Amino acid sequence: MRVSCTVKTWGMALLLSLFSSVTLAAAQVLQLGRAQPYDLLAYSNADPLRPELAERAVVIVHGVRRNAQDYYAGAQQLLANAGLGGSAVLLIAPNFLSADDSPATEAMPLWPKDQWMQGSESSAGRRGIATFSVLDDLLAYLADSRRFPRLKEVVLIGHSAGAQLMQRYAVLGKAVAGLPVRYVISSPSSYLYLDANRPTPTGFAALPGKQCPGYNQYRYGLEQPPAYLVSQGLDAKQLFRRYAARNVTYLVGARDTHAASRIMDHSCGAQAQGRNRVERQLGYLRYEGFLSRAWAVDIAHRQFVVPGVGHNATHLLTSPQVARWLFPGER
Repeated sequence: MRVSCTVKTWGMALLLSLFSSVTLAAAQVLQLGRAQPYDLLAYSNADPLRPELAERAVVIVHGVRRNAQDYYAGAQQLLANAGLGGSAVLLIAPNFLSADDSPATEAMPLWPKDQWMQGSESSAGRRGIATFSVLDDLLAYLADSRRFPRLKEVVLIGHSAGAQLMQRYAVLGKAVAGLPVRYVISSPSSYLYLDANRPTPTGFAALPGKQCPGYNQYRYGLEQPPAYLVSQGLDAKQLFRRYAARNVTYLVGARDTHAASRIMDHSCGAQAQGRNRVERQLGYLRYEGFLSRAWAVDIAHRQFVVPGVGHNATHLLTSPQVARWLFPGER
């Protein structure tokens, strides 16, 4: 199925006012969608005249501040550290905007503050478009062999709030035929669990009755799932089997251990997953192994702890070790 996508370039004055700290970035408006196209602001190194040269696409999703331009710059350094660049690598940093963000228009899907990070549907501008569907449309655009005949893979990277979206998308996202996709999930504040069990000091168990009401509801579990998942008609075991087959890498900074961080999820549902981001990530990897044994599904996702790094996207993305882990053998 063909996805309509056109690119508009904004005026130079607006570019300078928005992105003075970013080099070699172009502010573009992608037109995505099938039956009802919509606009999406993105920062990209794309050359609209020669997009067919791209062999790899890297999509970087911003954090809660919706500062996609900063994430674009960090991803540039990541690629440089890996010895990647030039027209063979397409870098895209989509911006999931709120109605009060200055670049927002009525032609764009807009979300209330941080609601985009759990895959929610837009409630302003172009309403009713789930963030998951935006990622689907972006992948479909990249998978069009008439547009990118040389494209060999797409790497989806999310950090912090962007990783909350990416982890849930790795589990719930619809497959794109013929396009290899890698999911990189860096330091999210919480994870999507597939049954009622949560980490304990000795293993996994469901939480007692009234200890944490709603802890297994979406976005922490599969109870009261979003329409995007309901439409797929998959149960938890089917989701896990598909997720286990996907190429997923988890990252977290070794110093990302501040339990009192004001930008960490402190809800009961998140606290049930661990005290800090390191504990929650390592607990989720143990949970994958727990489900693998319980449901007889092989799984082999990678996980790396980045030495000396706290909850800082720039420090994590620009770490030379991260470049080697994500793009081994490129230099």
